[in-house]
Amino acid sequence: MSRVVVIGGGAAGMMAAIGAAGAGHQVHIYEKNEKLGKKIFITGKGRCNLTNACDTEELFGNIIHNPKFLYSSFYSFTNFDMMDLMEQCGCPVKTERGNRVFPVSDKSSDVIHALSVRLRELGVEVHLHEEAAGLETDAGHVTGIRLKKGGRLVPADAVIVATGGLSYPTTGSTGDGYRFAKAQGHTVTELSPALVPFETRETVVKDLQGLSLRNIRVRILKGSKELYEEFGEMLFTHYGVSGPVLLSASSFVAEALKKEPLTLTIDLKPALSEEQLDARILRDFEEIKNKQYKNALVHLLPAKLMPVIVERSQISPEKQVNEITREERHRIVSQMKDFRLTLTGLRDYKEAIITQGGVSVREVNPSTMESKKIQGLYFAGEVLDLDGVTGGFNLQIAWSTGYLAGSSIE
Repeated sequence: MSRVVVIGGGAAGMMAAIGAAGAGHQVHIYEKNEKLGKKIFITGKGRCNLTNACDTEELFGNIIHNPKFLYSSFYSFTNFDMMDLMEQCGCPVKTERGNRVFPVSDKSSDVIHALSVRLRELGVEVHLHEEAAGLETDAGHVTGIRLKKGGRLVPADAVIVATGGLSYPTTGSTGDGYRFAKAQGHTVTELSPALVPFETRETVVKDLQGLSLRNIRVRILKGSKELYEEFGEMLFTHYGVSGPVLLSASSFVAEALKKEPLTLTIDLKPALSEEQLDARILRDFEEIKNKQYKNALVHLLPAKLMPVIVERSQISPEKQVNEITREERHRIVSQMKDFRLTLTGLRDYKEAIITQGGVSVREVNPSTMESKKIQGLYFAGEVLDLDGVTGGFNLQIAWSTGYLAGSSIE
């Protein structure tokens, strides 16, 4: 039996502790916050999209950086293993659109409670309000951690760093793990906010603030080159655009956006071709010949969006529908099929769901999560250079890498 210390009581830390205790080790979690799972509590708008019910093989296609590194992790503790664990611990789950898995209760607190119950059952000791100041090593082997409070040394045969990234700093994710890793000679790749909303140049988004659009297609262009394309939901905010398809887009286009503004084009009616949409508009106009144009798109667009499309089509709002020409109608179609905004930047870590970048996976053994530089030192979760799209994939990275790290300790 080894004495295992886990730094961080979030998703990866709790699962690492479960893996290590299940393997028969004496496990201690040191968490700087007043409770475990503080970031889990706010995920999925408080509902906690805890994993994705796709085939396990499909997980890899939803990982943006270093998917191959996760092979052992994902198969050592699969998405279905996670769902089973929740059920066993008294937190039944359900699957929604896009294979997103949530607790039946829609309460993230139930996920945290279920994991806490399992930790208690396994005899894991949890130390809250205890912040780690650094790692202690000797001759290339980890010997323990040093706590901030009083500089006290906590001896350990193995240490798992599960400190999260930089996103949502109010939950305690302040980059401690990167500092610990660097101090032991590890490389930390460039860090940036990911799964984060965009800011736009156009102020029209303020008029559209709060408007959510479903079943739209977005494309992000650098000049004429397409960088990203996806179908789904989006949301207008007072500063720009957000929502599932755009949060995922941020991870793919962040590098390009650092160099120059990009073009977002939104197809509001992707199920219709331009010809079909034109025919639909013509049919609507036939039924309301004497109405003014500003009131004529009520069956095609949300109320908030109508005046914006009207203005962008450069047709007088007061013009009667029966006076609108074919060329003007094509301008309406064009605005609906190619509604453009200029993306100027990303919001900061306070609004980012995850951090892109982290401890280089080249310096970590993918079969065990152990450092290749320091014996007995393990990494798990967001502190590593791993990230996925929205839909439960980032939490699955945390569960799988955490479990593998804990269960690999000898």
